[in-house]
Order: sequence, then C-alpha cells, then structure tokens
Amino acid sequence: MNWLKRLLISLALLLTVVNVRADEGMWLPQLLARLNEKHMKGLGMKISAADIYNINKGSLKDAIVSFGGFCTGEIISAKGLVLTNHHCGFDAIQNHSTLERNYIHDGFWAKNHAEEIPNAGLFVTFIVRIEEVSSQVLAGVTPAMEEKERQSVVDKNIAAVRKNLKKESYQDSHVRAFFEGNQYFLFVTETYRDVRLVGAPPSAIGNFGKDTDNWMWPRHTGDFSLFRIYAGKDNKPAEYSADNIPYTPKRALSISLSGVSENDFTMVFGFPGRTTQYLHSAAVEQVINVNDPAKIAIREKALAVIDAFMRKDEQIKIQYAAKYAGIQNSYKKWQGEVLGLTGTHALAKKKTYEEEFLKRVNSKPEWKDQYGSLVNDLQKAYDAFRVYGKHRDYYTEIINRIEAFTVAAQLNNLISAKEKNGEEGFKKALPQVQNRLEDLYNEYNPAVDKKLFETLMQLFVEGQDAEYISSLPRQLAAASGGFGQLAEKMYADSWLDDGSKILDGLKNDAAALLEKCRKDPMNDLAMALSSAYTEKVNRRLTELQNNINRLQRSYMQAQMEVFKEKVFYPDANSTLRVTYGTVKGYNPRDAVVYDYYTYLDGVMEKYKPGDYEFDVPEKLRQLYQVKDYGPYGQNGKMPVCFIARNHTTGGNSGSPALDAWGNLVGLNFDRVWEGTMSDINYDPSICRNIMVDIRYVLFIVDKYAGAGHLISEMKLVRPKQR
Repeated sequence: MNWLKRLLISLALLLTVVNVRADEGMWLPQLLARLNEKHMKGLGMKISAADIYNINKGSLKDAIVSFGGFCTGEIISAKGLVLTNHHCGFDAIQNHSTLERNYIHDGFWAKNHAEEIPNAGLFVTFIVRIEEVSSQVLAGVTPAMEEKERQSVVDKNIAAVRKNLKKESYQDSHVRAFFEGNQYFLFVTETYRDVRLVGAPPSAIGNFGKDTDNWMWPRHTGDFSLFRIYAGKDNKPAEYSADNIPYTPKRALSISLSGVSENDFTMVFGFPGRTTQYLHSAAVEQVINVNDPAKIAIREKALAVIDAFMRKDEQIKIQYAAKYAGIQNSYKKWQGEVLGLTGTHALAKKKTYEEEFLKRVNSKPEWKDQYGSLVNDLQKAYDAFRVYGKHRDYYTEIINRIEAFTVAAQLNNLISAKEKNGEEGFKKALPQVQNRLEDLYNEYNPAVDKKLFETLMQLFVEGQDAEYISSLPRQLAAASGGFGQLAEKMYADSWLDDGSKILDGLKNDAAALLEKCRKDPMNDLAMALSSAYTEKVNRRLTELQNNINRLQRSYMQAQMEVFKEKVFYPDANSTLRVTYGTVKGYNPRDAVVYDYYTYLDGVMEKYKPGDYEFDVPEKLRQLYQVKDYGPYGQNGKMPVCFIARNHTTGGNSGSPALDAWGNLVGLNFDRVWEGTMSDINYDPSICRNIMVDIRYVLFIVDKYAGAGHLISEMKLVRPKQR
C-alpha cells in the first residue's frame, strides 16, 4: 500500500469517529451527518444535518454568504435582504459618508429600493456544493518531493479538477487544502456583485464602546448593518444595473423572538478565516514571546499617532475611521491572545502533548522510523525561523502603515508591468493602479502619514538588528538631524503624498509620472528597504517556511495516525464551516464571574454625553426612558448581547447564531478578550463568542430607525415559550 492510499484510509477512519469534544471545532457542513449530528442533538439540536447542508433542496447553507470575502452574512428575507455586522459594512458606510451626509455618525436607512445605495466592488458568494478531491489533487505527489515541485504538481492537478468540473456558466469553483495539505475539497460557488446598502445604525449604536469595549465582555454593541443582493431578471448573478431586481433566495432564515437561555444549543454558520490549532510548541512560544509583542508595540505607536489627529479633525476622523478600527482590532486581539495563551498554560499543554506523541511513536517501530524525529526537527526549524520571523513582522507592520510607501509600490508595479509585458501590459495594469490609488487618496492625509513615517521609521531602525535591514534610513536620519527632520524633508521633496498630482499624472501622462517616481526620494527609500528585506530576510524566510510546511504536514498526518481516539477538525481557511455549543457565562479570573446576557440598562450605565466611545443617541435614551421596546423586549428589559461556547474566529464576523430549530437568534461579532487565543489553543473554560441578540437588531430597525418596512419582509417566529 503506497503512502497516499494509507493517508486517505487514515482520513476516512478519522471521519467515522463520533466522540466529539464538546464546543471545540470548525466542522465542514457536508460531513455533519456522519461526524457531528449525534453530538449536536445531544446538546439540544432539534433539526437534522440534512436541514443544515443539502444539495438537493434548500437548506440553511443556502442562506449563508461570504460577505466581500472578509466577513459572513445571512439572508433574512425572500427579497435578498442580507444581515451582517456594522464593522463588516463599515467601509461601504464610510465610502458614502461626507461631512454633510455623515452616515457613520447619523446612520442610514433606505425608505425604499430606489434609495438603496450600490457599492462598487462589494460582492457576496454562496456555496452551491462541496466535494472531496484529495485523490485527484494528490495524484503524482510523493513524500520525497521538494515543496516547490510538490506545489507545482498540486496546482496542475487543481487546474485539471476545475477544468473538468461540470457546473453552470455563471458558477465558479475553488479548491482548498485541509489538514496542512493532506486533504483537499472543491467548492462550487455563485457570486453576486450588485450588493446595495440598505440600513445601518449610527456608530454610537453599531460601534458602541469602540476601542475600550472591543474584544471585551460585558458588551453592549448593536453591531449590525443591512444590505440587499440584486440579480438579473433571471435571478442569476449580474453586474450592477438599474434594471436589476432584488434576489430571490433558495432559503431565508426565520427569526426567533424567543431569545436564549443558559445551556441552550447554539450554532454559528460562516466563513472563519484562519486558525492554527496543531502547531508545534516552539511556534506557540514564538507567538507569545516574539511575534505578538513586536506587532503590539508597532501598532501601539501607529494608533497613538492616528488617534491624536482624529480627535482634532472631523474630516480626518471620517477618512481614518476604518483604518484605525482595523489596526486597533488586531492590536487588542494579540494582547488578549498572549494573556490567554499564558493564562491557560498553552505552551506546557503543547509540550505534554508532544511527549505523549513521542511515547506512542516510539512504541511502534514503523512509527518510530517514519515519525521519530518530527518533534525535534520542528523545534530546530522554528529555532532557525525565530529571528527572521521577528524581522518579517517589523517590515510588514511598519511598511504597510506608511501609505507613501504603498503609493510607491503601486507605481513600481506599473513600471514592472511595462518592463515585463510592454505597452500592452502597461495598459492592462494602469486602470487597476488608478483605482487602488484613488481609493487610497480618498482616505489619506499627508500630515498623518508624515507623522506615521517619523514615528515608525525610528522604531524600524531602533527595534531591529542592523544586519537585517537597509542602512539608508539610519544614514538619512543622521544627516537630517533626526527622524522628525527627515520626515519633514522627505514629504517636502516627494510627490507621492500629493494625490491630485499623482492621479492627474496617471491620467494625462503616466510615462512622465513614472519617470518622476523613479527619482523620487521616498521611492528610493522604499526600494532600498524592500531590496534589503528581500535579500536579508525574505529569501531565507521562504526556505525556512517551506521546510516548516513540509514538517508540519507530516506532523499533522502523524498526529491523526497516532492519536486514533482523537477527533481532528481542519483548521479554518475561509471555507464554510459550522461550529456549535451552548450558551454559557464564564469565570475569567479569581473572584470574577460573568453572566451570559447584557441589557439596554448596561448601555445607559456606560453612557457618557458627548464621549467618542460611549455617547448614546437621544432617541435611544427616550425609548429606554419609557421602556418602549415593542415585541422585542423581555420582562420589561431590552436584551442586547449574549455569549456562548461557539468556536469562532476572524471571518465569522456577521455569522448567524442559530437556535436548536435553525432560527436566527443572534449575530456573531466578536470574542471575549481572554479567549482570543482560541485560534491557537481553544479552551472551553474561557473561550466565548459574543453575539448581538437579534431582538436588539429588530428593536433598532423598528422602534429606533422607524424602518418597519424592513421588518415586514422578515419571517418572525416564536419556537419556544418564554
């Protein structure tokens, strides 16, 4: 029996095990009937796996979309109404906001279809079906292959699988690797590109608590926004047209007014981005002590710069709101990740696990021969990787924060396109570069970027070993009298911070502009930094990463073969997954116990008039004063958020939280701070996902916004008595 057959048999055996650990896991929906249904029903689920995933008739999967490729959304009406998070729709909300028409501050509600706003570039993707294609993709692959050669064979096989696939002309497909490339699945998809903004609460509701409350519990945020999918008259995907009509879905979610109670079954359906549950202990140690601390320090500096400008200038606040939120989100997440990994003794648990792995491996000669050195080899590989990983994080975090460097990179891409592919390549690349730079300059302020340059370039030089970086920034700073003076000189001499000149140049005489770019001092510095990084860090980093990938793939295969009693779920990779658990509070530290629900009372307790984070709109205060909650309140109170043991991560933002009957009860938007390490080490004692109660969403839409016409589209149910 060759290695591939043995691997596929091991994977098949894996999928027959049903003693699933409670709460943990991101499961492929087409495997639920075989792998999870019994356990899900044991936790209280009332529907079947076929109700969740079915390719022969409408099922819950047909109401779930990948929203823009970065979040999840769900269909909540027969007219293609999509619910997702406020922070997922924020870029669209921001793009339509001005000082005179500030949808970030005031919110937005379309009164009819004609007022719904198109969003260029925004799309939603449905999953039509999922098929395993491991044997086809791995055909011709051998264990002796180098990574580059292996990937070449895999890529050719994937191309053949997609080429031979039977699908509709308006459908697409992609193949994703699972279990570190030991298994592959094909996804057939349908993408709709006419997605219009329908409604969004003001940020004082949709982002209540902002930075202070981000990743925290208790939470009181109405983190939602509404969009609508439009289709051609045949209900098929179509580019934007005024003649398009609201999409009629195969399935729309029913919405429960019953709420949830402690220990109730909940299920989250969505597109989680990336997890790394099966890492070697050396990788976890570097996350705790090297990578996360470096990124936290850099983002702390960047946030301080941007915040100082945003607090003084409303226009800058609008321009930089989305960027600031994105920077801050990961910054705080990494802090919680380090706290959680340390507090749950994740490193010690990994080492204990590896000791047991080696004990079992050494007990069988065939395992010892094949896997005996894996743990030690991975340790050596990560030891070599350590210093390069640190310098990678410094480079990517700092260079990506300074937008003048981003402009230089885009213009250099245009230069490269012309040099490699002549005038034809240049003409093809020019519109893409123009669009990207237009988007960048719309949310750009030269003064902010100059201060970021001053602050971060100093950190770039002082925080790294000189042998791994270009000497040019240090030399320029010394010649200028410091980084502050260097920033003044660079931005005075450079064209790259002047959006009108750059965009006009690209439009009227791109060739002349690119010649100026070649000689621009900011471009010279960007090129020097990039060249040094490529030569001194990235080339070696790529070699080391390829070796780690090879070893990790073998380690993954070995774990599944050695730990027969353990059920392995694949790491998240932005594909459709189901996670499930129960509603539960938690005890994060000594003498602290958190309940599982929050109410509008808590919003008012946090209220600070005029505060950037905790102001509350007057109308919401009035509704609270008279307790006008309509049918959405419970026992005289208005539920806002709740938590449960659902294993979620980035990409699950906007995912529906479903009850035992498959009805919508909440909208996933965050995790608790102590449990953000769930990407690496899920621990059911403190890992909780945070959801806005769907009744709070309905209350805001109906009673606050007066958008009852949207409520009338939805199917409201009461599956259980209160």
